[in-house]
Amino acid sequence: MTIIQEAASRLLEAEETKQVIEPLTVSYPGFTVDEAYHTQLEMIRRKVEHGGIIVGKKIGATSKAIQKMFGVNQPDYGHLLADMMVVEGETISLDQYIQPKVEFEIAFKLKKDLKGPNVSILDVIEATDYIVPAIEVIDSRIRDWQIKFEDTVADNGSSACAIIGGKPTKLEGLDLTHIGMVAYRNGEIIDSGAGAAVLGNPLRSVAWLANSLGKYDVALKSGEIVLSGALTSAIEVKDNDTFTAEFAHIGSVTASFTR
Repeated sequence: MTIIQEAASRLLEAEETKQVIEPLTVSYPGFTVDEAYHTQLEMIRRKVEHGGIIVGKKIGATSKAIQKMFGVNQPDYGHLLADMMVVEGETISLDQYIQPKVEFEIAFKLKKDLKGPNVSILDVIEATDYIVPAIEVIDSRIRDWQIKFEDTVADNGSSACAIIGGKPTKLEGLDLTHIGMVAYRNGEIIDSGAGAAVLGNPLRSVAWLANSLGKYDVALKSGEIVLSGALTSAIEVKDNDTFTAEFAHIGSVTASFTR
């Protein structure tokens, strides 16, 4: 068994049993970004073999707040599967996660494929059907979130689920850098941000993702959802928490959690 196969098996078992593992960068000294990404692809391949359906991609660690929180210095990425998508209004059980946090993002629905290299912001605009607000639940199969960049990439970008809300909004006339967002927990304001926090512009974030995935012959496909990255730092989720993110121009999204 190769390191990639073994690492994928350990992460999948951790996800299934809810028992965390030591960082892969500790277990496999010298574990590279390339090995990490191939570990992620191996995990997704196995999930698809067992009926999983890829419905989109996510970008993580796009804001300085998130990079500082997790000690990384560049964005990461992961796959979204159909069973990771939650309908807004459903109460989400915390029992299915290990150490969940929420992030507030702008999600893109694509109407054309995007594949790197050389994907530009204009290409992203042309490929976008509409945008909507989203809450992403992130979770780590690595003990106490003690992750390096390679750990989170291997762990499918620390993905868990996504809740899509708001109203589908076309890009025409919108400046995504200046779209403001206010986040609430149980009715109280906990944070605020703007689109500029996401690599300066969420459009640039999506272009970065397409170009990064292109190195592995992976495309962003028509019909997929792309989570473009958090506008603020990640917030720990506790029992009976309800989070709402209100975005200028594109509406709001709410997620509630319970044991």
